[in-house]
Amino acid sequence: MNSHESKLARLRAELAAAGPGGIGLAKNTSNLFRDREAQARPRVDLSGFNEVVEVDPARSLVSAEGMTTYADLVDATLAQGVMPCIVPQLKSITLGGAAAGVGIEASSFRCGLVHDTLLALDVLLADGTILTCTPENEHRDLFYGFPNSYGTLGYALKVTARAVPVKPYVHIEHVRHADPARYFEDLKARCGAKDADFIDGTVFSGEEMFITLGRFADNASYTSDYTYKNIYYRSIRERADDYLTTRDYIWRWDTDWFWCSKNLFVQNPLVRKLMGRERLNSTTYAKVMRWNSKWGFTRAFSRLTGRYPESVIQDVDIPIGRAAEFLAFFLQEIGILPVWVCPIGGYHAHARFPLYPVDPKILYVNFGFWDVVQDPVRREPGHYNRKIERKVAELGGVKSLYSDSYYPEHEFWRLYNKPAYDALKARYDPRGRFKNLYEKCVLRH
Repeated sequence: MNSHESKLARLRAELAAAGPGGIGLAKNTSNLFRDREAQARPRVDLSGFNEVVEVDPARSLVSAEGMTTYADLVDATLAQGVMPCIVPQLKSITLGGAAAGVGIEASSFRCGLVHDTLLALDVLLADGTILTCTPENEHRDLFYGFPNSYGTLGYALKVTARAVPVKPYVHIEHVRHADPARYFEDLKARCGAKDADFIDGTVFSGEEMFITLGRFADNASYTSDYTYKNIYYRSIRERADDYLTTRDYIWRWDTDWFWCSKNLFVQNPLVRKLMGRERLNSTTYAKVMRWNSKWGFTRAFSRLTGRYPESVIQDVDIPIGRAAEFLAFFLQEIGILPVWVCPIGGYHAHARFPLYPVDPKILYVNFGFWDVVQDPVRREPGHYNRKIERKVAELGGVKSLYSDSYYPEHEFWRLYNKPAYDALKARYDPRGRFKNLYEKCVLRH
């Protein structure tokens, strides 16, 4: 706590010395999957706000600075016998990033999204003001408006979130289905029963899909290791149940970036051995991805083979009553496999986050798909992504904005609540020093 207060004092002094003008966020990692135009060097470096401030198991909360990675946050909380209610899948995601974006995991069927579990935010505004925002105080509009704002209203300096107790192990059960309609019926029933601590799923084809149930356990006769030679997503098809330590369960997807590590050839046993355990993680893969995005080697290779690639990296949330319809569309029109499935329940039935407009009384299904469509025909930029955006809107869903978006401006603001955003912008960034949400997430400014 003293360290955090000292940082705040230094930051206030830096802001005062810098005078009026915009501020930017400096960080070493990013989990945004969209390229942005080059920006001027940030006036204020917030990368030092990266420490856990407090873990309080008795009050079921954790407080950490905005640039704290979930890897560090999980280490600190597990040492105290708790974990954040929602831990997004990748170690390098930051707490502030998940608060300003949208964070999800297999506990979301109980707890909602990351922002549903927040208790307080300390936000740095564009003019250098630092505000504490809670659901009850005079800045409650910014508390509820901060999720899905992606740094266009301010930056999180400190975040306080709910925590839950853990046990040493997680017992995993994989339930196979061959019919999509029955699959989503069973998924809904299991979420309603709430007899598991974690629920997610994997679709390998229209005839092979799994619901994965995770339950905390005090003891385990064995534990599997998916941090090096073995690959977690393959085990879903190979065994009906499994045991992991709680830490390894939390990071089960990070080692292979779900299944996307295949695009870097590291699922080959020889390449995997050469890489070594310490480099098999999402942080390494993201660096390679950004290097490839800069130099365009994959695009050049595709052109040589007569293909026109389009990156389709998206997470979309669909009401469960329309989930089978979305999956049928996706398998026919897009065809990327596997697909991650994660149910989302409302943690607070009354809470409304205006910039991420889901109904907290409805169970949603998140579909996550991250790959490249190799098309033999040259099409308009974003052809497949636009198809997905139109279908999501048609089915009453909502799309996360961490990756490429192609909405026309009027459609974007219709979906993402322009009146609410404009009111927040007028109060907290009246001079427009930060780009607005459309400029940042669609125009990539």
